[in-house]
Amino acid sequence: MALKYAKRMDNIRASEIRELLKLTQKPGIISFGGGFPAPELFPVDEMIEISKYVIENHGSKALQYGPTEGYEPLRTAIAKRMEKMQAHVEGKDILVTSGSQQGLDFTAKLFINPGDTIILEKPSYLGAINAFKAYEPNFVDIELEDDGMNMDELEEALRTTENVKFIYIIPDFQNPSGKTWSLEKRKKLVELGNKYDVAIVEDNPYGELRFEGELLPSIKHFDTEGRVIYLGTFSKILCPGFRLGWIAASPEVLNKYVLMKQGADLQSSTISQIEVATYLEKYNIEDHIEKIKETYKRRRDLMINVMKEEFPKEIKYTIPEGGLFTWVTLPEYMNSRDLAVKALEKNVAYVPGGSFYANGGHENDMRLNYSAMEDDKIVEGMKRLAEVIKAEMK
Repeated sequence: MALKYAKRMDNIRASEIRELLKLTQKPGIISFGGGFPAPELFPVDEMIEISKYVIENHGSKALQYGPTEGYEPLRTAIAKRMEKMQAHVEGKDILVTSGSQQGLDFTAKLFINPGDTIILEKPSYLGAINAFKAYEPNFVDIELEDDGMNMDELEEALRTTENVKFIYIIPDFQNPSGKTWSLEKRKKLVELGNKYDVAIVEDNPYGELRFEGELLPSIKHFDTEGRVIYLGTFSKILCPGFRLGWIAASPEVLNKYVLMKQGADLQSSTISQIEVATYLEKYNIEDHIEKIKETYKRRRDLMINVMKEEFPKEIKYTIPEGGLFTWVTLPEYMNSRDLAVKALEKNVAYVPGGSFYANGGHENDMRLNYSAMEDDKIVEGMKRLAEVIKAEMK
């Protein structure tokens, strides 16, 4: 059988993270691979109560179709929560999506023609790169310094590159690097967006998970012309199984996203939206987030301490102030994909870093997740990984 697929399928590959996760399902694997939240922190008991309440009190509405834009009380609650990131929006500025990954796909569909250019961080989120690749853009990746993109390099790219459709960034505890943009670079980014008339896509799934330091205002906070499109999600601050995210944008832009949503799945799950809205009404999600932050900070510290004690001194790594990941850089002669195979033999998994570079290269990096494994497994897994690295360096 020779079915005639669309040409865009040539650019779509299986997610390296998802493929790796298949290998990590066998018993005994200590996985630092996925970006999974800690499952023991999910509010299971509360959601049992909420689910029962929603069915008993809103059953006919919860089981029915709803508006494409989303359940209005949830949209209003999201807008209020965004004040925490100093992003001043209203419920009407919110579109509820089926996870923020859907927001990435819609963004690509909305903006990209084959041959257009997307500017993004170097490295950047693999899921975004894959979502964008399907629509055949060119990528210009800008060096990610400790406090954000190199602004001189970014302005040069904007000045000299044709058909730049948007700049995609993750400003807080970036996936994969764990780095956070400074206040100065956040302001400068919006200035450059205004100067060169380019959209800015701010993907912020981790911004509320700050363990230490000051909570910085979102890029959206500095938006003066309606060019910043904000992607948020409940996956990291509540639980990913609801598959609820959102897009916050100016009315003109949001209306176009609504058209994308209508063509894709009509709406996100009505019952999930009502359940999350009810949770936000009945419980203080800030208390829940504090529990998450306390656990993740402890696990980050455990991972970093083992690297300090056990890793060879040539190995570099980031120490994030929040989020789910640290980024490890091996000597250039080492290949983290080959090393991953050897680590799996020791029942330890991680994600090789090469796939996080839109234009390839940098095969000596790796991303480590510290949120999903129990404390003792983090210590044991990192010691095993250190042994693998030491053996490879010899």
